[in-house]
Amino acid sequence: MYDILTGLSVIEASSFVASPTAGLYCAQMGAEVIRVDQIGGGPDFRRWPVTTANDSLYWENLNRAKKSVALDLARPEGRELLQALVRATGQVITNFPAKGFMAHDVLAEGRADLVTVRVMGWADGAPALDYTVNNAVGYPMLTGAGPEPVNHVLPAWDLLSGAYAAFALLAALRRRTETGDGGEVRIPLSDVAIGTVANLGSMAEVLYTGADRPRLGNTVYGLFGRDFVTADGVRTMIVVVTPRQWANLLAALDLGAAVAAAEARLGVSFTRDDGLRFNHRDTLFPLFEQAFARRTHADLAAALDAGGVVHSAYRAMSDAVRDPALVRDNPIFGPAENPSGFAYPAAGAFATVPQLERRPPASAPRNGEHSEQVLAERLSLSSGEIARLIDSNIVGIAQ
Repeated sequence: MYDILTGLSVIEASSFVASPTAGLYCAQMGAEVIRVDQIGGGPDFRRWPVTTANDSLYWENLNRAKKSVALDLARPEGRELLQALVRATGQVITNFPAKGFMAHDVLAEGRADLVTVRVMGWADGAPALDYTVNNAVGYPMLTGAGPEPVNHVLPAWDLLSGAYAAFALLAALRRRTETGDGGEVRIPLSDVAIGTVANLGSMAEVLYTGADRPRLGNTVYGLFGRDFVTADGVRTMIVVVTPRQWANLLAALDLGAAVAAAEARLGVSFTRDDGLRFNHRDTLFPLFEQAFARRTHADLAAALDAGGVVHSAYRAMSDAVRDPALVRDNPIFGPAENPSGFAYPAAGAFATVPQLERRPPASAPRNGEHSEQVLAERLSLSSGEIARLIDSNIVGIAQ
């Protein structure tokens, strides 16, 4: 947590991953992020993983450092309160549909400088999820060894879209500062996905070659990189990206003479050419398989570290979360009170800003925990009016 965005308040009306991630990143940098949900929680409020009490560990981590207002959004008065909060605050992050009561032109009535950042599925407003967008742009047909497609577990497009939405919000606010103009910024997952395909050169590659890239399993495309198994059964990933790393890898494995013989036989030099090492992987891989099989992982890791060779053993997530360097001694983590009651390390901002003091990670709110405070501060509602809204179940408060 940092105080970089102190003074910025944002209404977040969203669910699932992408849009809440945008709000989370703003909150971790010090913005006041007010998440507005349905009374009792939105569609993601119980999303797995959950505790035995059905408290969502997913929800309480994507919503740290935020405030929570609970409204009955199925009723006109609840929707009007959300609209009033958006207008009073001046900026909103949402993944609600672009039509209806959360349409930008409706929200901007009386607030022409309103900035709306809307995370969408498809650009035409059709619904989509990370996994369906991923299928649409072709990545599952590159993953694994085939022939069946392989979905990845990480919701990459959700996370990229959320980060891009936070960036787009700040860009739109800067524009408003310069010009006085508000407006809506739309961020479809489908555009983030296909745009990323283009940015990585993959679109140009397919159009240039006229064919899809072959399925390579754990082999890194265009580089010398693959997993190998050590004498004690540890599967380890190696990736070489510089001539120095290649030379040091050969030295660590005592493969200089064997690789030189292969070069002489093939009439090539692997010293500085990633493409040649990749193209002749069927010649090189057996040599490395044998070299790895002769060494224990501990012995090999020490030699690779000394040579600056990038490597990592495969391990379970249950091992990673117990790694002191990754978690216990990592300053992005700290203790926090959790609505679930389960104590575990909480993540704060990923960025390290040496010039600023890092504050501890914040807790997630309970549903409706800040309803009374926000309605009083943002809309200047009296205690009697707030009590009426609570009694008529238009506003919810934490129990």
